Amino acid sequence: MHIVFIGYGKTSQRVAKQLFAQGHQISTISRSPKTDPFAQHHYQDVHRLDLSTFAPIDWVYVLLSPEQSSVEGYQQTYVDSVAPIVAALRSHPVKKVVVVSSTRVYGEDAGQVIDDDSPIQPSDTQGRLLREMELRWQQAYPEQSVVIRPSGIYGDSVARVCKLAQNTSIYPNTHWSNRIHADDLAGFLAYLTQLKQHQPSYIVTNPQPLPLHEVLLWFQQHLGLPHLAVQQPEQVSGKRLYATRLQQSGFQLQHADCFQDYAALLAQQPH
Repeated sequence: MHIVFIGYGKTSQRVAKQLFAQGHQISTISRSPKTDPFAQHHYQDVHRLDLSTFAPIDWVYVLLSPEQSSVEGYQQTYVDSVAPIVAALRSHPVKKVVVVSSTRVYGEDAGQVIDDDSPIQPSDTQGRLLREMELRWQQAYPEQSVVIRPSGIYGDSVARVCKLAQNTSIYPNTHWSNRIHADDLAGFLAYLTQLKQHQPSYIVTNPQPLPLHEVLLWFQQHLGLPHLAVQQPEQVSGKRLYATRLQQSGFQLQHADCFQDYAALLAQQPH
């Protein structure tokens, strides 16, 4: 298949590399020059996209990210990009459009359990704009679109969490959080090409919702730091996400337990 990535950051790169290894032809669209030898790279603005010279496109991955996480950034990057991309794809025999959104579209913030069948109720403007993007893609490609909603992505560095552990002595409440390893997210995105039947959307997260203070405490214990205190543990925020459709798809996570990854990464750090 000829697979086009619209937006080519680290996640796209991971997916493209896997799909190229499976024998697919890869093209990419991005705002900055790219050099991966396994893909044909194109430097274009998605708001003025021209795909008229491309070989017929079979699959599309849309992985855009705003330069700023402001309302304007979300509007321009996620919502305003849909119409010009759809127009540019119109002459191509597109079988699937995989659009990466976010679990931010689920606005619950009192520790609720969320899965793929939960109602979508964004609670902030950025969440509403992401939902607007999803709906526009689903309207343009009712049968072909697949919306992916990852939770917090982690990968090859624990520097940010270590710093947070060092600087946190008091945590306000019990805040539920969720995460997915970057390799598992990329693995599932590539796995979609092998599925015969697709659901309209998938939450992508590991099966381990955790109160954030417990993650920080784990790092404090392993780094020999003073342990934080939770001010009001009975006050609950965040949400507990479960990727029911991902599980039903047969995809196997390689990083179901984040603490194993954290331990391995800490072991690699210079002492």
